[in-house]
Amino acid sequence: MAGQVKNLIRSTVTKAVGAVAGINRSLMKSDDEHPFLTGIHEPMKAELTITDLKVTGAIPADLDGRYVRIGPNPATPPNAAAYHWFMGDGMIHGLRLKNGKAEWYRNRWIRSTAVSKALGEAEAPGPRAMFDTVNTNIVPHAGQTWAVVEAGGNPVRVGPDLETIAHDPFGGSLRGSFSAHPHLDPDTGEMHAICYEGPNLDTIRHVVVDKAGRVRREEPIKVQHGPMIHDCMITKNYVIILDMPVTFSMKRLIGGFGFPYAWNPDHQARVGLLPREGKSDDVIWCTVDPCYVFHPANGFETPDGKVILDVCAHDSMFAESTKGPDSHSVPFERWTIDPKTKTVARKMIDAEAQEFPRPNEALIGKPYRYAYTVSLAHENAFVGTSTRLFKHDLETGKRQVHDFGPGRVPGEFVFAAKANARAEDDGWLMGYVIDTANETTDLVILDAANFEGTPQASITIPHRIPPGFHGNWIPA
Repeated sequence: MAGQVKNLIRSTVTKAVGAVAGINRSLMKSDDEHPFLTGIHEPMKAELTITDLKVTGAIPADLDGRYVRIGPNPATPPNAAAYHWFMGDGMIHGLRLKNGKAEWYRNRWIRSTAVSKALGEAEAPGPRAMFDTVNTNIVPHAGQTWAVVEAGGNPVRVGPDLETIAHDPFGGSLRGSFSAHPHLDPDTGEMHAICYEGPNLDTIRHVVVDKAGRVRREEPIKVQHGPMIHDCMITKNYVIILDMPVTFSMKRLIGGFGFPYAWNPDHQARVGLLPREGKSDDVIWCTVDPCYVFHPANGFETPDGKVILDVCAHDSMFAESTKGPDSHSVPFERWTIDPKTKTVARKMIDAEAQEFPRPNEALIGKPYRYAYTVSLAHENAFVGTSTRLFKHDLETGKRQVHDFGPGRVPGEFVFAAKANARAEDDGWLMGYVIDTANETTDLVILDAANFEGTPQASITIPHRIPPGFHGNWIPA
């Protein structure tokens, strides 16, 4: 009964706050160009299917599947004064590769209620959660392709041609929100995620989705202030929780801003080691100097019981801007987490600003050697100006650089192992590279073992794909 009363009060307050926020949003005006609605970020205005694609080089014959990436792309012009990059309607961009050929490129909006209305379509099936804009990642699991988002949206099942099938909380087995970054355990085939909901300031959840695509664990973990937990990591024995000082901001919400999170210096930065089947009281909380982590590359345990976590560590986040990321430094670091002393030792791997770290994900949770990141040429460089991709050798400390050339801006690159791969970097790296001079985009395929060499293949898409968030190679 107490829980029902609490939910009723929360629902009533949420509606009242939402009404005030809506009024304030309608009054917001701005004459400034929005950095995430103009220039390289200008949204696409239509869905396309293109089958005649120019290919430079040779597409590897063993690549049979789809490369897909998702990101924000408003279907209707938003109020730029209130708009935040993280809140745009989700759009998937994908290429189908088979037998050394590029069969098609497609871009498709995820059918939220608002997008369906804007396109003059019937509403997509499936239950809605707090909101239904899904725009952050797209992952394969249990024979399906899932578009996912954090903070309160249900996963969306996506079809082979990138069409929205249904909003689907894993067949009804998910009771709360999901995450933008579930991590697949390569040994068990289960997905782990740390999930949160905006209005729930004191609880996050560890969610495990089994091999069949059903939630088997949804364990509440106590927190304070409503932290934004974008990603997590797993190791052999732990789920790593990143409880950083970006928290829910009632001030920004009531003010009408679309993204109600801000830097909170009063919130203690800490890393939690949750035993995989543990409860809230079992979390080992380890303090760390204030910073913010969107993305770890990987984590693993050492023989002496410590936990290694490699991260891109922002000095702060959302401290100044209400439009998008606004940190001033983002080095690549190695954190050594000691569960006995409950401390985190930070060691610099590379001081240059970088983001979107990805490893060979067959080694998630295990010792590994290589991490691939995207350079962020200068502060707040998510606006897209850098032309370089990095390969870090974490054993030797060597960094290799692949520079795509003037005006050619890469996004996140993902690793796909070659058939019968014999080494950790025996595979292909692929991602979108925008050619700002020609307003085109290439899906570039690199040989990871010949990282600085000429690309194996480039598939040209005759328009600019706005910089997005995350994606994956999904084998057929």
